[in-house]
Amino acid sequence: MLLATASLIIGVATVHASHKNVLVAGVAGLVAGAMSMAAGEYVSVHSQADTEKAELERERAELKTDDRGEHKELAAIYVSRGLEPALAKQVAEQLMAHDALGAHARDELGISASLSARPIQAALTSAASFAVGAATSLWVATLSPATGLIPLVSGTSVVFLAVLGGLAAYRSAWKTKCCEITC
Repeated sequence: MLLATASLIIGVATVHASHKNVLVAGVAGLVAGAMSMAAGEYVSVHSQADTEKAELERERAELKTDDRGEHKELAAIYVSRGLEPALAKQVAEQLMAHDALGAHARDELGISASLSARPIQAALTSAASFAVGAATSLWVATLSPATGLIPLVSGTSVVFLAVLGGLAAYRSAWKTKCCEITC
């Protein structure tokens, strides 16, 4: 996102295009990139949603044809997570009495309402993320004089990447530390 648009802006600027043409190319790159990312994310997450739907249908059929086996399967999952077999059996029975498909979706398949695939949300988020990243290079190009555009866009892109990389590393380390505390 940031690099794609920065590279496009620098590439157009190197052929001595006018400042206006460089900005038009940058805006076109931002729009095209955001649309491309949104389309790709939509297709990918929609495919995931289709897979989840198929897995739920298969699980629904298994619950109809082998209820007892599904009870045992769910209890085994709870035993593997550390429950005593008798308690695991009781938990499985209670959860299946309440919502058998929901219990299997969550605990066997790892599918829950809060984590289920949402293609439109994913597409919009991906498009927005690309646009924000691309806008940083476009913003620098807009504020830069034509003569200093190439070094300024190049330099600020490196700085932005370093800052984003540092933030990502900090966030990862923070999440690891929080997990160590709570796990």
